[in-house]
Amino acid sequence: MSGAVQLSVWQVVFSYLFVLLVLAIVRKRGIRREREILLASVRMSVQLVVTGYALTFIFENPSPWLTLLIIATMEFFAIHTVFKKFKGQLSGRLKKTITGAMLAGTLSCIFYFLLVVVQIDPWYDPQYFIPIAGMLVGNSMTGISLGVKSLVEGMTLQRHLVEEAMNLGATPRLASREIVNSTFDAAIMPTINAMLGMGVISLPGMMTGQILSGTVPTTAVMYQIAIMLGILGSVALTVILLLHFGYKTFFNQDDQFFPGGCRKQCEK
Repeated sequence: MSGAVQLSVWQVVFSYLFVLLVLAIVRKRGIRREREILLASVRMSVQLVVTGYALTFIFENPSPWLTLLIIATMEFFAIHTVFKKFKGQLSGRLKKTITGAMLAGTLSCIFYFLLVVVQIDPWYDPQYFIPIAGMLVGNSMTGISLGVKSLVEGMTLQRHLVEEAMNLGATPRLASREIVNSTFDAAIMPTINAMLGMGVISLPGMMTGQILSGTVPTTAVMYQIAIMLGILGSVALTVILLLHFGYKTFFNQDDQFFPGGCRKQCEK
């Protein structure tokens, strides 16, 4: 296998022709998206260039503290993104549950994957730790966002079913069971769909990147299989932790149901 083809600055500049093409299309169609497209293209470029130089420095100067700082930053922004997406809709208890689920679910899967599956040495090797952690945290953030959306909507729109079950003597766990199960299904389905299409409909990003860098395809396949199973586990564990404790945030200590999420009444 030959090494990766190195791209010069001018070769990358030529790729911006696609941006001009999109701009021409939206302008021709009267779609007012020129500013967003330009902003997204410039922001993406600047962020990736800065990230490239930062990763080069980190890879050349590996440090356990720096690696831990990076994973902490990833977790912080992932949790903050979920909170921002549902601003004003989450109780304090549910926010704590989201935080705990993200940290416990992703960190346990990250360290298991790196130490048991890949077996990197040292454990904080940023060349492996950072990209793998990024994939697991990013996909888990998407999963937990879908989980929160479905859980909040289910508890709100199906409040009559929960209340009827409670009136008949069901516990909060039994009354919320169908909502919790459908929420888990909705949150995990995008990951399953992505797995079903891999290798036939599309070549995933990690595998494509390794092949372009000169890695033997069979090796790239092994890594892709492992990372997708890791993503599946991370998303599933994060979402199930969210749901196991999350549905309880809609009830107070006396098992009274609050469809909008138990806020002040439960947090005193």
